[in-house]
Order: sequence, then C-alpha cells, then structure tokens
Amino acid sequence: MKKISYLLIFTFLFSCTSNTILEKPKDLIPRDSMRLLIQEMMIASSAKYMKNKNLETKVEYMPLVYDQFKIDSVRFQNSNLYYMSKIDLYQQIFEDAKTALEKQKKFYSDRNTRRDSIRNDSLKKLKKEKKNFMTDDSLVLNKKEFKVKKDL
Repeated sequence: MKKISYLLIFTFLFSCTSNTILEKPKDLIPRDSMRLLIQEMMIASSAKYMKNKNLETKVEYMPLVYDQFKIDSVRFQNSNLYYMSKIDLYQQIFEDAKTALEKQKKFYSDRNTRRDSIRNDSLKKLKKEKKNFMTDDSLVLNKKEFKVKKDL
C-alpha cells in the first residue's frame, strides 16, 4: 500500500507540470559533491552482499554514506529529483562517477597485482634459502662428529 501511494504521489507531481524541470532547491547538493555521493552510494550498494570484517552480509551502508557527507536522505532526494529533471547534467554526473570508479578499480587491481608479485618473489626467495640451508655441507654432520658430541 505504501509503495502504491508513493507511486501515485510521484505520478501526480510529474503530471501537474508541463515542464518537468523543477525549481532549484534551497539545500541543493553541489554537482561535484553529488558525483562523489553517487560514487560512494554505488560502492555501498554493491558492498551490501559482500562479507565485511565481522563476516556479516546484507549490511546497509547507506546511512554511513549520508553521515560521511553530512546530509540526510530528504536532502539527497530533493537534489536527486532536481538533477533528474536536467537529464543531460544528471547523465554527466553518473558518467563522471563511473569513470572515477573505474580509475579506482584499476589502481587497486594494479596495486594488488604488484603486492602479489612481491609476495610470490619473497616466498620463492625464502624457499631457495631454506633449500640452501638444508643442503649446506657445513651443517651436515658425519657420524664421527655426532658420536663425539653425544658423549659430551
């Protein structure tokens, strides 16, 4: 019932005006902040089904995003509705957010690849040192030396 009433109100708002461009709200979120906000919201929505540090899933991260930007959901809804009425500007905001997310993804994947290669190289080096240590002739005792040390 609640969803139907929201749908009716939303339809009523858009059907009353012939021009769908809304007035600029007093507390409009600036375009750059809106791009960052949408970027963080995309991350938060995709992280919902991932396990966090405490091995929990289905955690709602949107309130954390609102707290980070010091806004409430009503201010976001008003700003989002305004930007949606200017579709070219809204599309540009989303494209900028998507581009920034792709850059972040590339940066972290490159960093992880580099870290993994460094780790693999260090593991190979440790294995080689261990192998050299175990086969070193100075550490292998012959039977006579072992008996002498055992008698002491």
